[in-house]
Amino acid sequence: MTTVQVREGAVVGPKIRPGIALVIALAAGCAPRVPLEERAHEARLPVDFPIALYRQSIAERQPVFRVDAGSSIVIVEVRRAGSLARLGHDHVVASHDLHGFVLPDGGRADLYVALDELVVDEPALRSEAGFDTEPSAEAVAGTRRNMLEKTLETERFPFATIGVRVGNVDAATREAETPAVISITLHGVTRDLPVPIRIATGPEEVVATGRLTIAQTDFGIEPLSILGGAIQVEDRADMRFEVHARRTSDVRE
Repeated sequence: MTTVQVREGAVVGPKIRPGIALVIALAAGCAPRVPLEERAHEARLPVDFPIALYRQSIAERQPVFRVDAGSSIVIVEVRRAGSLARLGHDHVVASHDLHGFVLPDGGRADLYVALDELVVDEPALRSEAGFDTEPSAEAVAGTRRNMLEKTLETERFPFATIGVRVGNVDAATREAETPAVISITLHGVTRDLPVPIRIATGPEEVVATGRLTIAQTDFGIEPLSILGGAIQVEDRADMRFEVHARRTSDVRE
């Protein structure tokens, strides 16, 4: 995570004459200052997130849409494997904290997830996935802790970022799948994946849905394995998403 360092103006000591002090104060007042709330937000952005692109697009009066985290969701399902798989559990991981922006005229979206906000094994999502076991609250907490600390190493890699590139957003409809390339950066590794998505566009809202499959090892992630592999997590992870974004005139979140 990038830390934003703010240089405050120099302190005027008692030996500086009032006239000089006034000149310094006026000069400092003329310097552009980024609002405190904006500096705080940018300190939470992933490194290299293209926030400047979206600011520039708004300045040029292009339509920009902000992801509505409350209406959006990313779901990942991982399944058990191994000769003693029956003793383990399948798991579902969800993000209800997706952020980012969509630029329809540019055929792109840039999104990110703070991995320490991920939720594990919500009962409704487990039921939706058709999982046939019910892990205890203690087991769920242990799974989440192992996932964040050992599998995803969130201290080193706090974000997952998702870049979406679509050829023709205007021609996309919810009823038809549109070819897209989704660039995922996870655990310090970036992979580009061709993914068909469904997009519905309007003057005030964009909705995109889709699903894809990734291999954890493609991102340098070693799936959990114990007892010599008798109980393990499959390398394959199935992901689905529903993203709602609403027209905005301000890229600060």
